[in-house]
Amino acid sequence: MKAYPLSAVRTLALHAQGLTISNHKDETPSKSALQQMVEHLGCVQIDTLNLVQRSHYLVLWSRLGSYHPGDFDSLIYSQQDRLLFEGWQRIASIISIKDYRYQIPRQNRLKNDPSEGYTRWFDKEGMPLMGMVLQRIRQEGALRAADFAYDGPKRGSWWDWKPAKTALEYLYAFGDLMISDRVNFQRVYDLTERVLPAWVDTTPPSLEQRDCYWLEQAALALGIARPMQVIGYSYYKKGGLKSILAGLVDEGVLVEVQAEQVVGSYQPMLLHRDNLELLEQITAGTIQAERTTFLSPFDNLFWAAGRDEQIWGFRQRLEAYLPAPKRTWGYFCLPILYKDRLVGRFDPKLERNTGVLRIKALYLEEGVEPDEELVRGVASAMRDFMKFHNAKELVIEKSQPEEFGKRLLQVL
Repeated sequence: MKAYPLSAVRTLALHAQGLTISNHKDETPSKSALQQMVEHLGCVQIDTLNLVQRSHYLVLWSRLGSYHPGDFDSLIYSQQDRLLFEGWQRIASIISIKDYRYQIPRQNRLKNDPSEGYTRWFDKEGMPLMGMVLQRIRQEGALRAADFAYDGPKRGSWWDWKPAKTALEYLYAFGDLMISDRVNFQRVYDLTERVLPAWVDTTPPSLEQRDCYWLEQAALALGIARPMQVIGYSYYKKGGLKSILAGLVDEGVLVEVQAEQVVGSYQPMLLHRDNLELLEQITAGTIQAERTTFLSPFDNLFWAAGRDEQIWGFRQRLEAYLPAPKRTWGYFCLPILYKDRLVGRFDPKLERNTGVLRIKALYLEEGVEPDEELVRGVASAMRDFMKFHNAKELVIEKSQPEEFGKRLLQVL
């Protein structure tokens, strides 16, 4: 079994994720480039946190640089441009609409074999209410949860959903409804038949066909990973997929190689056979990691659990849901990618009224020196990050080492 050095392993992982492209591109990414990147990644996670741009916007910025967020929105929500949709893969995500058919097995399972929680709600009030909600949307057109009046009591401290909102979410999960738009980030629901373009293939795949497809797409998007990391890229629930993954290895679709890890040992990792030649080119030095950028805490690069420590010696953590005293880095830290290394992180907050991008804390990893090339690379990425956010001023409240923040501001 051939062995590959750490530098090649890192670069393949980054290249497969679209994260090796040089920063110096003059033209604004087109809608086609945005759509192709989502398709390349398989899906992009949706998240509600908006200290800066929400995660699904950041993931595309990290790879393509500044673009018009409205172009991305139109690919999801415009009837004329729709090539993406909101669905469920590893988690609530933006997905290429050509892959809609792979949602159908889950939709059918939820509808025809509901969990105990679903059954309880059906028995109490669900079925008649879902019928009423569906009828209103059929007659009135797309609606938000806010369009359904509710004067009852607060229904819980965490998910305070009124009954109509629950009905909408169930109908969405069953495939009767799709998300046709977002208004102030609130979902707008409409009949699937009115949202889904007529050309989309809706032939339901078998479970095995779906799982093979998603595992192949995961392997292509990850570049190189351990078996359970390939499974985890598309699934939270991993039961029953080991045998399918093993079958793809036996068929030669996935290939095992020895890959160097940070600690110096070599471990078996998998890559798609279509990436073998790419790995050879990277090992020969014809393809190199050239990009400096910042990554969302929810970035696809980190969906391979543990790989950040195995091949970068970097532990990615989202601390937003920890009490403030328990945070080490900050509320919403963005890792800093510099060429083929993860060199630091920073905790940003965009003050939209004043145009100030406030960095509450900026860190370099232990052993990383803020030399001139690194500072200039981070400064170039920061300029574009500010442009993407329409920020006019950068404030750094804390920097470790202190010299790094000072030099970054000087270059900017």
